[in-house]
Amino acid sequence: MSVTVADPLPRRLGFVVATATVIGTIIGSGIFRMPGAVAAEVGSAGGVITVWVLGGVISLCGALSLAELAAAFPRSGGLFVYLREVYGDGVAFLFGWTMLIVTPTAVAAVALVFGEYLGAVVPLSAVATRGVAALVIVVVSAAAYRSVDGVASLLTASSAAKVAALALLVLAAFLAADGGSGSFERGAPAADEARWGGVGLALVAALWAYNGFQDMVSVAGEVRDPARVIPRALTAGLLVVVAVYVAANAAYLYVLPYAALRESSVVASDAMVRVMGDRGAQAVAAMVMLSTFGAIVGLTLTNPRVFYAMAGAGLLFAPLARVHPRFRTPHVAVVTHGAIAFACVWVRTFEELAAAFVLGVWPFLALATAGVLVLRRTRPDLVRPYRTPGYPLVPLVFIAGTLWVVGSALVAQPRTTLAGVGLTLLGIPIRWGQILFFARVSSREASVRSPDRFAR
Repeated sequence: MSVTVADPLPRRLGFVVATATVIGTIIGSGIFRMPGAVAAEVGSAGGVITVWVLGGVISLCGALSLAELAAAFPRSGGLFVYLREVYGDGVAFLFGWTMLIVTPTAVAAVALVFGEYLGAVVPLSAVATRGVAALVIVVVSAAAYRSVDGVASLLTASSAAKVAALALLVLAAFLAADGGSGSFERGAPAADEARWGGVGLALVAALWAYNGFQDMVSVAGEVRDPARVIPRALTAGLLVVVAVYVAANAAYLYVLPYAALRESSVVASDAMVRVMGDRGAQAVAAMVMLSTFGAIVGLTLTNPRVFYAMAGAGLLFAPLARVHPRFRTPHVAVVTHGAIAFACVWVRTFEELAAAFVLGVWPFLALATAGVLVLRRTRPDLVRPYRTPGYPLVPLVFIAGTLWVVGSALVAQPRTTLAGVGLTLLGIPIRWGQILFFARVSSREASVRSPDRFAR
């Protein structure tokens, strides 16, 4: 089923901004927060590098697959559009419902990390930390409300700055630190500590850090020459991120003993303290604040477009499809997204927010990727300006990787995983209620217009 509503948002984003969106929405808090969680699950330096490489390969396979769909259906809404094309309104609504509840949690989670690292520079209470996170969400949402061009420029600058900052961190670690006590030398774990069975669960943490490549396609309706720009931006952006992530983790392993790495929730700060002392901690705090702020900007730019597309297709409240007459932004969707993220800051922890996001969204990513296989069979004549390389292996790798991650999470964290599934399934009665409501409205309108009504 095709989305028939015209997309009034102007196409004003080029390759540089699209690539910066990929990088900016991926690199947030994950690379500073998740390496310790990965190390705790696998128990070896080799396992750590393997997980980050594997997470990058899986994510790249997903991006290459989504690029085919984005080039064929270059509309605002991203995965919502593709799921509706392939599976119809029901599945698309469940995805949109999950996004409405879950994706603002990503913004809230990243904003909490921003607040925590500000607290490393200026002492803050727990309440003040959450207050800072909430304030950042309000400020960025206000910017996204007013100007797409302004937010895009801010995102491009912050993406370039965070890549440069991480590159400097890696260089400082390898050039200025003594790796003799790190995870590759005397601080290496014993051979019997390796737990390769933990790779699946470690991937949940790594994929949180890689998450975001799919967000860029949500603004496909605003990208110039999307059939050409989107595949290139997805590929270039992810390759940069994979290189940065693997290099950063190698630097952490080089500097920190493995026991310190797997216990750390602020691994970048711990590593740079060993290299530069207290100045290293302050430098990393500033780096994390820059990185997380850029991620919040990117997510606030992209996520509301899903709600906007749903409303435009008649599957969500109609006001969410409104476009500001002056700013040409989906302002109601932006405000709604920001309000939910603001609320999430006050009620959940970072770990809960991260787990809810990955386990809520990635199953739909697998479904959308499977849509590449489905459409190749059901719609062979569909115009495809870009075709996924390595088809069908590439989409199958991503689907298999996603199922592995969700399965590992179900075994290790059944309550959290089942709660996420339940949240998604809650959308079924809501969808049925929506159908019945519109049916009643249509029936009443037909009754009012019926000539028999006046004949009586």
